[in-house]
Amino acid sequence: MAVILHAMLLSSMIIAFDFARPVPITPMAIQATLVTEIPKAAPPVVKKKPEPKPVVEVPKPEPEVEVPKPDNSEELKRQAEEEKRVQDTLIEKERLEKMRQQKEADLRKKEREDALRKKEEEARKERDRQEAERKRQENEERQRQENERIRKELEAEQRVQEIQDEETRLAANSSPAMAAYKFAIAQKIRRNWSVPASASADTVCTVSVRQIPSGEITGVDILSCNGDDAVKRSVEAAIRRSSPLPEPSDPKLFNPILTLNLSPEQQN
Repeated sequence: MAVILHAMLLSSMIIAFDFARPVPITPMAIQATLVTEIPKAAPPVVKKKPEPKPVVEVPKPEPEVEVPKPDNSEELKRQAEEEKRVQDTLIEKERLEKMRQQKEADLRKKEREDALRKKEEEARKERDRQEAERKRQENEERQRQENERIRKELEAEQRVQEIQDEETRLAANSSPAMAAYKFAIAQKIRRNWSVPASASADTVCTVSVRQIPSGEITGVDILSCNGDDAVKRSVEAAIRRSSPLPEPSDPKLFNPILTLNLSPEQQN
């Protein structure tokens, strides 16, 4: 820039000097033919031509020697590469930061979606649980009502059957067939009874005899007896020796628990 500025100043000075320098006048050659005439007037005075001024030559300025510029292309290249590296690093950091922020945003969004989905799933499960519980309670209530209805029906049927059985038993107990059945059992027991000497004519023992349909005796209980222990033992022994007891003529007359009144004077 300094060289250019000096060159411009020098050019301006040269141009100003050229305009200020006088321009030399070049004499012109004139040819004339003399004609003799009677002068009417004085002859014209011929003026001398002015001598040209000497041309002063202005010395030309010596050309300015250009100083060779140092070759800094490698430094500029290195600086450009360093600037590019720094710029690339900034761009990469910015890209990584955007990626990180995007990942964090995506993660937060996924967490919100997962939390919402979990909440909805829990709500759905709770609704399903409540619905299942409601249905279970309804089923239990229906089952309870059904069981209650069946129980009442069975109880009613059982009461009817008990009434019928009791009527049948009462009818059977008062029937001649039942009387014959009990008489046959009492006769067999009396035949097996060894009455002790302590028994009197008015000795009476009421016993309960448990049996199975085949007549096998499974238990004997002395309900009441006005005799002593020897009489009671003899009565129990006579009953057990009478097993199996006679079967009724009609299976309907069978009674698993018989109540018998035994007395020595009835013995045959």
